[in-house]
Amino acid sequence: MNTQDVIRLATQHLGGLSGHIFDLLEISKPVSLDSAADISKIISKLSAFLGNLIEINTVEFLNEKGDFSDFGEWERQDPGFPDLIFRGSVQPTPGLEIKAWLPLATEITARFKDSQNHFKFDQTHVAILAWLPEKIIYGKPRILDICVVSGLSVAIARDTHYHDPPDYLVLEPEDTSTRTANLQQTNTNGHKFQGSHEEFLEAQKLVDSWGPEGRIYKPTPEYQTLLRQLLNKYKYRLDTNYPKMDRICHPEIEKFKENIYSLQVSGMTVGQWNKLLLSRKESQIKSALQKHLDIRDESIDELLD
Repeated sequence: MNTQDVIRLATQHLGGLSGHIFDLLEISKPVSLDSAADISKIISKLSAFLGNLIEINTVEFLNEKGDFSDFGEWERQDPGFPDLIFRGSVQPTPGLEIKAWLPLATEITARFKDSQNHFKFDQTHVAILAWLPEKIIYGKPRILDICVVSGLSVAIARDTHYHDPPDYLVLEPEDTSTRTANLQQTNTNGHKFQGSHEEFLEAQKLVDSWGPEGRIYKPTPEYQTLLRQLLNKYKYRLDTNYPKMDRICHPEIEKFKENIYSLQVSGMTVGQWNKLLLSRKESQIKSALQKHLDIRDESIDELLD
């Protein structure tokens, strides 16, 4: 069994989690429409917490499969990248980065900053697990579907989408290979041009001098040296929104989002629930919660029974 075999097999097993209900936590049914409307505003805050729980359970889930036992076992790294690695006889070490996505949020807020150089052997894949409470805002977490894509493909899509010199630069981390493991850097960063119009025209001429492929991103030291000339000569701002996975235009991730938003859950599509709950139109939200989730204002006597 080689690296790609391990990842392929893990992907198949993860696909079996679609529709699975995790008995990790349970949100009680709201006792009033007001409390339901309030919960709908904060439900997305659970995603980070649940993501950690899913990582823990995914390790146990994969190790329960007999396919891997002769070659090693899955382990969780906290902290560390990727979240899960397959420790054993298979080299390069297979890995899975787990991203939990609650599609009631505005976007997939998970970031992916690791350099293309980190994925030379395509040994790490990204698993996006879309989840919702069973009843939209209450119940146990249920996996809607899972998308597993190559980490290298995500890094390439990100760099292709963002990099546009001299306006926007994607920069590799400096060489930290001689440092201890906990001090080594693998994250890229995005920088937005902040100079004057005249400086921008001057910077364009500099980029033009790099030749016809000068604007095509490369994670090589030679190309990074050219980019740092711009960074050192002109004013740039570090982009704090770089690089959310929702914005990198990765074809498989975009298709996954489309499929998730079209799923029917509790009387409406996920996309319709998303649009409604983000609208902040409380009367319409309460009406939908009452109609589709049977949430109503309960009396004191009913609560005490």
